Amino acid sequence: MTKWTPTHEAPEPLEGPVVPTIVGGTILWFVLFLVQLPFYGWFDDHGHTWWVWTCLAGAGLGLIGIWYVRGRDAALKRDAAARDAPDPRGTQADRPTA
Repeated sequence: MTKWTPTHEAPEPLEGPVVPTIVGGTILWFVLFLVQLPFYGWFDDHGHTWWVWTCLAGAGLGLIGIWYVRGRDAALKRDAAARDAPDPRGTQADRPTA
């Protein structure tokens, strides 16, 4: 049996609104934590306190995710700007010959 190899190039990865997506997810985790907090006694009685702490952990990890994706987005924008900017040294044709 031979190994199957694709016959076409892989498509470019899709870039969507990453920062707003992570911010929205973080807000959602924090809201879920706040909604469950008044019922902490019920969760404790039934052995489900991990639900509350999972929501808080999701919000905390989301804050780290926001920091990461904002830095990534800024780096991508800097790279795109550097590619579009003309070379300040000029080209070989612009330099005088000795």
